[in-house]
Amino acid sequence: MIYLVVLTASGIAALTTLAPSRVLPSVGLTALPDWARWSLAGLALIGVISLGLAILLGPAARRLAGERYPLTQEERGQLSVTDRIEAVNATRQTLLQSATGLVVIGGVVFTALGLGYTARTLDTTQQGQITDRYTKAIEQLGNRQSPDVRLGGIYALQRLAADSPRDRDTIRNVLAAYVRAHDFCTPPTSKSKPPKQCTATTRGVLAKIPLTRPGADVLAALTIAPTLTTASVSPGSTPSTTGRADFSQTRFPRTDLRGVDLRGVDLRGADLRAVDLRSVDLFAANLRGAKLSGADLSSTNLRGVDLFDADLSGAKLRGADLRGTDLRRADLRGLDVLRADLRGADLRGADMTRTDMSGAYMSGVDLRFAGLHGANLGGKDLRGADLFAADLRGANLGGTDLLSVNLTRTDLRGANLSGANLRGADLRAVDLRSVDLFAANLSGANLSGANLSSKDLRGRNLGGANLSGANLRDANLLAANLSGADLRGADLNGADLSGSDLCGSSLCGADLSGADLRGADLGNADLTQASLIGADLRSVMGMTQAQIKAAAKTDATTKF
Repeated sequence: MIYLVVLTASGIAALTTLAPSRVLPSVGLTALPDWARWSLAGLALIGVISLGLAILLGPAARRLAGERYPLTQEERGQLSVTDRIEAVNATRQTLLQSATGLVVIGGVVFTALGLGYTARTLDTTQQGQITDRYTKAIEQLGNRQSPDVRLGGIYALQRLAADSPRDRDTIRNVLAAYVRAHDFCTPPTSKSKPPKQCTATTRGVLAKIPLTRPGADVLAALTIAPTLTTASVSPGSTPSTTGRADFSQTRFPRTDLRGVDLRGVDLRGADLRAVDLRSVDLFAANLRGAKLSGADLSSTNLRGVDLFDADLSGAKLRGADLRGTDLRRADLRGLDVLRADLRGADLRGADMTRTDMSGAYMSGVDLRFAGLHGANLGGKDLRGADLFAADLRGANLGGTDLLSVNLTRTDLRGANLSGANLRGADLRAVDLRSVDLFAANLSGANLSGANLSSKDLRGRNLGGANLSGANLRDANLLAANLSGADLRGADLNGADLSGSDLCGSSLCGADLSGADLRGADLGNADLTQASLIGADLRSVMGMTQAQIKAAAKTDATTKF
């Protein structure tokens, strides 16, 4: 009965310690202080050890001595006094050793529990210290009298972020908020006036104002906050949209920000007009809608930066790395891009009106719907670029490599394409009447439905080009290479094809009425249903008069 009572009491104490939420409500309590829980744990442990000793010194002792049942009076009388003493002493010695072991085990368990409690207490103490440090640093940040005190608070937060990684996000957000609240155009007091660069409306006025360095406290926060980012901003990684230092809508016009690491920061809508960001690392930063007109971004790392709808008019991008940058709908008028790397950049809908892009690397760029009116792209390597529906009026593309470029629906009126490599380019339905194509290579180009009426194409290489349905009325194709060209259904009425190479070309259904084909080479050409009424075929090569008459439409006005 005693054993049962002790065991029940120990069990209740242990359950109360380990699962108080299940036991305490039954007795009208909601919680126990830590000292009470540990006292109950000790009582439970003492009860278990006492119960074990009682069992060992009682029934267990007899069993170890070889007595399965209590000795009868007769059996006890048969034992000598010495035998009885030796048996009891041996058993007690064994039991005492076992009891000592139980006590040691109990002590180890109790010590382990005590260490766990100490560790939790230490963690609670450390968190309390961190909270105190954080509170003090925030108080320092709010000091309006001394910039040095605020600077100390910023560096205290940096140290705290190193000591408590789980607070990094909070500290980064606090520092970013400090920058937003203390940007260059936020007056320190309600009576203060913003600096002149904040009210300047033109690039010319801004350029005359001396560059200004931010205060030490703002510069420290601007520098430290990005280092606490949890977003992936390493080269080759996919930029994350979370965990960035949020500097959106901040204003730092005509400010010197050299030496600041701004990788992966959020600068959406920021006012950075005429700012000096030379050699700054802005990898994967978000500058969507930012104002960067007149900014100096020379040698800046802008890889993977989001500059959608940003204003970069008049900015300096000499030697800048813009590979893979999103420049859709950006204002790029008057850019200085000497040696800038724009390979693979997205320039869809960007405005580059009258911009000199001749010094930039631009292979593989996406220029769909881009405004390139009067732009200079002369001599550029634009292989693989997409210029679908781009505005290239009056643009200089002389000597440009446009191999296999998509130029469908582009406006090329008045453009200069002299000496350009248009091999395999897609120029379907493009109006090329006012385009300068002198010495341009059009071999293999798709000119289906293109308007080339009255165009001077003397000596041009159009071998293998697709000119089906093209308008070549009155065009000058003297000595042009049209071998293997597709001229099915083309309008060549009155065109000058004298001395041209038409070997293997397809002229099926083409209108060659009144065309001059003197001395042209028609070897293996397909003239099925072609109209040669009034055409001059004197001295043609490759086909006999009979072969021509059998395939094409001729009459008395056709000259042989």
